Amino acid sequence: MNDKGPFMVFAPKPFSRGLLAGLCVALSMTVSGSLHAQDAAPLPDYVIEEFGAPPEIPTGPLSNAMQFALRVAFVDSVSLGTWDENQNLALAEISKSKDPRIAWLISDMLRFASSQQLNERLTNTASDLLGKGFRFENSWGVVTDHLMAWDIPAPPDYLSYKREIYTNIVPGWDQIFVEGDLDWRVVSWGGVLIDERPHDKTDDACNCIPAADNPEVTSAQDATWLDDDDIVFGVEVNGEYRAYPRQIMEVREMVNDTLGGRDLGIPYCTLCGAAQAYFTDDVPEGVDRPILRTSGLLSRSNKVMYDLNTYSVFDTFLGHAVTGPLAEKGVQLKQATVITTDWGTWKKEHPETTVLLERYALGRDPDFRNGRDANGPIFPVGDVDPRLSVHEDIIGVVTASGKPVAFQRSTAVAALIRGDSIEVENVRLELDAGGVRAVDVDGSDLGSHQSFWFAWSQFHPDTELWQG
Repeated sequence: MNDKGPFMVFAPKPFSRGLLAGLCVALSMTVSGSLHAQDAAPLPDYVIEEFGAPPEIPTGPLSNAMQFALRVAFVDSVSLGTWDENQNLALAEISKSKDPRIAWLISDMLRFASSQQLNERLTNTASDLLGKGFRFENSWGVVTDHLMAWDIPAPPDYLSYKREIYTNIVPGWDQIFVEGDLDWRVVSWGGVLIDERPHDKTDDACNCIPAADNPEVTSAQDATWLDDDDIVFGVEVNGEYRAYPRQIMEVREMVNDTLGGRDLGIPYCTLCGAAQAYFTDDVPEGVDRPILRTSGLLSRSNKVMYDLNTYSVFDTFLGHAVTGPLAEKGVQLKQATVITTDWGTWKKEHPETTVLLERYALGRDPDFRNGRDANGPIFPVGDVDPRLSVHEDIIGVVTASGKPVAFQRSTAVAALIRGDSIEVENVRLELDAGGVRAVDVDGSDLGSHQSFWFAWSQFHPDTELWQG
């Protein structure tokens, strides 16, 4: 961690007449560009009902004057760790622009602003840019939700500004913030630092969410520390079974493991209620096995994972590399099914299962799933498809034709217990140890997993919802 810490601390600084003079000269220049109605598909009625109509959006480049103002307000302030009259003047000119695109940078600054006075100034600027009267309480979340719901475009050269803000606060992100197939608008800080520990050094302490590499396991009979009603994530590969207790995955969030002769990367996003298992040995020739780590960033409230070897970022929910060398090689990780169930049922149906040792829980017994997230996502996600409640558990899978399908877990389980058949295209659902597995017409595994509805529908906006 650098001396700024994870939050920006803006301390008073002597007035810089030279910088202010340059700012005044720049802002006296003619501002180019004109306002136009946003040329985009109409927003759903439920978005307008919740967030109101979006503001008018400018097109074209930013003027030299506005680029100067952005650099003073957002780049100089974080690089110097200060906020003074220069930044206030720049912020005032940004407000006058009425350019909603710049509100994305206001959102980025709000995420790190620790000063109440600065938070109020930034919030007022966001209100001016978006035509809303935002309150100061949780203004970062509210502003960002509006930007996401309205799909406000980013300002020109957005990533370069955002990179300056983020990497000046956490230097470990230098190799993360690069161009790629990633919507950088919706990437935010998750409140933790990047896990950069070398492979197989995950017993070393870190100021991060600590992944576990090649964890030690024990038999079901010896796992006396687990209660029968504890939740586990069960995985089967080539006839071998392993349980990953939620108590462990809550504090680790990432495991690199080997099961059934196959290498796996297993991320768990507490915010999305989703444990996934990716095969990391099925990659193009010349590509080393990706070692997955937690970046400390979020995208639509889903953890952003990256490969320790290349610093390539993956879309955690979809499994494909979106930046770096692995994106250039088109790496797409295939999934194994993850069964979310209780320990008692899993070990009864799969008595040969192994399970991770208790020590990987680091002495903690969290219950994020049923406490912290009970009232909805705690990070911005914008609008949520209203067909189900945000935290409804679903089983998600993609059909042979590429169609994503979500099955409401409670409804599907009840139907399967009754003996009903659940089929969509080539997908057939089966009960497995108290959970649900999706198989192909030939009975082969299709790599399904459980998650909250808001997460599945955010990353699969065209998903079909099985109606039963």
